[in-house]
Amino acid sequence: MSSNIAVKVDHVSKYFKLPTESTQSLRTTLVNRFRGIKGYKKQEVLRDISFEVKKGDFYGIVGRNGSGKSTLLKIISEIYVPEKGTVTIDGKLVSFIELGVGFNPELTGRENVYMNGAMLGFSTTEIDAMYDDIVDFAELHEFMNQKLKNYSSGMQVRLAFSVAIKAQGDILILDEVLAVGDEAFQRKCNDYFMERKKSGKTTILVTHDMNAVKKYCNKAVLIENGLVKVVGNPDDVANQYSYDNAANQKVSNDDVTIEDAAVSNLNIKLLSNKMSSPEDPIEFEVSYDVNQDIKTYIAFSLTEIDRGLWVYNDNSLDLLTDGKGRKSFRYSCSLSSLNDIKLKLQVSVRDSSNTMLAFAKGDNSPIILLNRTDILDDDLSAKDSATGLLQRNGKWETM
Repeated sequence: MSSNIAVKVDHVSKYFKLPTESTQSLRTTLVNRFRGIKGYKKQEVLRDISFEVKKGDFYGIVGRNGSGKSTLLKIISEIYVPEKGTVTIDGKLVSFIELGVGFNPELTGRENVYMNGAMLGFSTTEIDAMYDDIVDFAELHEFMNQKLKNYSSGMQVRLAFSVAIKAQGDILILDEVLAVGDEAFQRKCNDYFMERKKSGKTTILVTHDMNAVKKYCNKAVLIENGLVKVVGNPDDVANQYSYDNAANQKVSNDDVTIEDAAVSNLNIKLLSNKMSSPEDPIEFEVSYDVNQDIKTYIAFSLTEIDRGLWVYNDNSLDLLTDGKGRKSFRYSCSLSSLNDIKLKLQVSVRDSSNTMLAFAKGDNSPIILLNRTDILDDDLSAKDSATGLLQRNGKWETM
């Protein structure tokens, strides 16, 4: 392995055996074996995972629940052994996969620091050198001689987290721990991560917070169903994860396209990229069949998925058309004043009296992710600008 590589994951696969039946009879077990019934089925958690973490990387691992992230961390931490592939580590690894694991409520805070440090592989002398930094970061000086069972849950979290991040290892692994402690402690953790990023120390972070991935990480990998889906630029990885989450949201049974007898075959096609910069125009095509001799027009809205707010709509009668037949139109608009936002495009067809004849929902409502990283921390953000409707600036084009 190259001297510049801290962690190399090479074609790693992992599965678990899930029992399908239970028997205490040796005879039944042997009969089932001869019949090809193994008594368990394989659940593949990781399938041929490969990536490299260079020394000094702040590396993000993201994925939905059940994708295999935590299993991968346990393999890297040598808690699990892979069925196939290898993991090579160059340096002393400190793994913090679950808050408070290894802490004993009957021991004092001080005793728990030394016990947890020993479990991480540090000698008493090494823990002596780190002890003051751990206590300073946790801000628990006057409580260190009290038993852990007398700590509040927040105090226990602060102590456990402080032991992990202040342990002087070469590689730090963190699993879903960015929301620990109160607001003041979270700000302190943020400052620490920014310092660690600049210091050149290797960190592997598993999180569902895509802002954290973009803020801290210089590389990332997205795991989906045990496979690597995207690896490399953290912005690309985070945007793909956000888009997938929005697109895969569970809908109710009635969340399908609704149509009146007068209108059928309503279809919406997104022409612009599903993941775009705010400077890029949003373009889509709407087509539908009119089955009666009536006037119809299109109304639509772009709705923020997270809060359900309309941020843009066009319900004008500019496109009022006559007669039966297939209707096709194209629309283009600009959303340059928004950033870091997930939108759902919802379209309806109405008659001249504003009665809704068809409404596109579910899979027929495209998802759009707008993001430009270099303005993510500026005043231009969805949190500020998506509080009301943007002024209509688009136009229809007949096809």
